[in-house]
Amino acid sequence: MRHLMSPLDLSVPELEKLLDLASDIEKNPKKYAHTCDDKRLATLFYEPSTRTRLSFEAAMMNLGGKVLGFSSADSSSAAKGETVADTIRVVSCYADICAMRHPKEGAPLVASMVSNIPVINAGDGGHQHPTQTLTDLLTIRSLKGRLDNITIGLCGDLKFGRTVHSLIEALVRYNNVKFVLISPEELRIPSYIREDVLKKNNIEFLEVERLEDAIPELDILYMTRVQKERFFNEEDYVRMKDFYILDKQKLSLAKDDMYILHPLPRVNEISVEVDSDPRAAYFKQAQYGVYVRMALILTLLEVELPC
Repeated sequence: MRHLMSPLDLSVPELEKLLDLASDIEKNPKKYAHTCDDKRLATLFYEPSTRTRLSFEAAMMNLGGKVLGFSSADSSSAAKGETVADTIRVVSCYADICAMRHPKEGAPLVASMVSNIPVINAGDGGHQHPTQTLTDLLTIRSLKGRLDNITIGLCGDLKFGRTVHSLIEALVRYNNVKFVLISPEELRIPSYIREDVLKKNNIEFLEVERLEDAIPELDILYMTRVQKERFFNEEDYVRMKDFYILDKQKLSLAKDDMYILHPLPRVNEISVEVDSDPRAAYFKQAQYGVYVRMALILTLLEVELPC
């Protein structure tokens, strides 16, 4: 039995196999419509989510399975003091696989250590968000045709942005990937990402403050919101939240074949006028999230795939 806590839990060949399966699901959804007819997914979400929770639920239902769970800690026995370990032991009696989101880093890992069913980390604090990373990788590969030989700009909250941390860790395993890290001084990537991931692997990267300086060289621009829920005081959040706003004027500096990704939700960091630009891929990215979660469920459940 396998769990998914980090994108690094999958080797590059395993990752390629998963992405190939997701691509086939996109092309032939009816072929997979009954592969999980007798299976149940539990969604244990201890903090708010729209896309991640609904895409997991849509993924399981698209495979013919059923879904049960809760969407906030207040509506679970966590409000009564039940531990994550006890919750997953109980849920293991009701479901075949579980997706867990939790504000505390490492909570899904704790659950996986005592669980009788596969556990998928659906986001743990500011730490990891592996299924968003799988979504990002599928999106980039589908749009650009490759995951190597690209220059990717990561813009916004790089300090608390778990999607950014997971994506960097996944992409450093591919050849000739260059990173441009665009953030204010206060929201730069954590030192462990800079030292233990980028420098340790001799990855080329550049840290800049101005989006306009970076955008002309990029193949992918990955925008992120400044996350209010990760700040300890309102003043710091208000000061940071409007630091980057991508509009048509800034986008005019970009390549014609650069694509814009965003894990969503956005606040105001991408102007709505950009939505109609053919390079805006963030809503398509959300659709890819369903396909890749369908592939992940099938892989972790070791379901026999249709020919």
